[in-house]
Amino acid sequence: MIAKTMSIIPSGFTATPIEIEGAKSKGLPGFNIVGMGTRTVSEARERVKAAIKSCGFSFPDQKLTINLAPADLEKDGTFLDLSIAINILILSEQLRQEDVTGAAFVGELSLDGSLRPVRGIINIVEVAKKLGVTSLFIPDKNFIQAQIISGIALFPAKNLTDIFLHLKGQLKLRPSESVVKNTKSDTISPAFPTFDDISGQDLGKRAIEIAIAGRHNILLSGPPGTGKTTLAKAGLNLLPPLSVAEQISITKLHSLTGLTDQIVTIRPFRTPHHTSSLISLTGGGSIVAPGEISLAHLGVLFLDELPEYPRPHLEALRQPLEDRKITISRAKTRTIFPADFMLIATMNPCPCGYLGDPTHPCTCTETMIANYQKKLSGPLLDRIDLFVEVGRIDASSILSSNPSSQSRTHTHNVVKNTITDAINIQRQRFSSQTVYNSSATTTDIVNKFYLTKESKNLLDSAATRLDISARSYFKIIKVARTIADLEKTDKILPAHLAEALSLRQKISKKI
Repeated sequence: MIAKTMSIIPSGFTATPIEIEGAKSKGLPGFNIVGMGTRTVSEARERVKAAIKSCGFSFPDQKLTINLAPADLEKDGTFLDLSIAINILILSEQLRQEDVTGAAFVGELSLDGSLRPVRGIINIVEVAKKLGVTSLFIPDKNFIQAQIISGIALFPAKNLTDIFLHLKGQLKLRPSESVVKNTKSDTISPAFPTFDDISGQDLGKRAIEIAIAGRHNILLSGPPGTGKTTLAKAGLNLLPPLSVAEQISITKLHSLTGLTDQIVTIRPFRTPHHTSSLISLTGGGSIVAPGEISLAHLGVLFLDELPEYPRPHLEALRQPLEDRKITISRAKTRTIFPADFMLIATMNPCPCGYLGDPTHPCTCTETMIANYQKKLSGPLLDRIDLFVEVGRIDASSILSSNPSSQSRTHTHNVVKNTITDAINIQRQRFSSQTVYNSSATTTDIVNKFYLTKESKNLLDSAATRLDISARSYFKIIKVARTIADLEKTDKILPAHLAEALSLRQKISKKI
């Protein structure tokens, strides 16, 4: 007798359907799983056998062979436990083959028959929908994320018995009240500062405003304690809300790593330490998983004290910053993860941190300063749009109750509304929910950015005098376009280009 059930396992940023083929034959009792499964899959024999008996079902006293097709694809994880158990119940004639027509089963089994959640559930549901699966049985703790994909019947269950009764028509599976409640109320509220919590630093606030509005990469430099990190964190509260498609994309990545079983409703703000490994930053591993740059997808990757990161780590950012994705190649696999993040980085101007500070003398030698700043290569710096030097604030104004009129233009609500209007202008320009000025193509710049003749002459003159690269040339135009959008101006005027040029000057050595 042959029984067939279906399951799905994550594979990179998508998923792969797996057909479970079961056969029973005469001979000594045995239970074998074939089809290139890892040790985790092989151990499913004991989990499945114990779960079936714990739920009161009979386990066949015959020779059982379970094949995982396609047999040439390596399979890992506990995703197949439930489907194997259902297959054995069909082989033992406790269920019928027609009971599982059009159904797929995903979940890890405990020894008592209860279901444990699995990672990458959104990938699984998306592929199930594309394959035309009519009923997808999953652990109830996966339902919160799974229900973000519409158009497919999901049946969350707590244990094997509930699924068996549902297939027999004796029980109707539906999400529990607590699960449904969590899908509506569970959100993440980060405790980050706003511009209202920062005294002064109008230039830094202006630069962050421009960077957020056009999703431009930015590097903040200055002595310790001047507020670089606080400015960076305040930017998270200025990011636009996520669309449903963006929520799906971000939640998929976070689910693959098991970071959350909820729907991600805010943009990620990832802050890997400079001691993090290269694989944790870029992704990979024996089981290929997304790294920090992919977990920051559609959000912010914040690198504090940029020169402290190893040179290979920084150079690994060059391709994702350009292509907004990363390709991880291994001997047997090639996986592409999205990495469309906005980079916010900070650095001290020298190892001691006080180069150019009027109140603290720098104790570094010229060689130390040169070696420190050389950690950031030219190609990497060329991919950063804005460079801002954050100066020290006068102590007498830190707790001032009478902020300047310029500071009042950088209150959180004012900046938030201005950024929202600028983003809406970009969406209308590109007819897309996700395209910003920073990702505009050369064709977009020529046809949609509208430089005046005076602006073009100013840019060409600056490019000649400052020896600006082609990449920098276009980045200056993109930043100027964002500045114009913040002012709701159709054309890029010389004033917009002048501000963009001033923010493009790379951090000087001040030696």
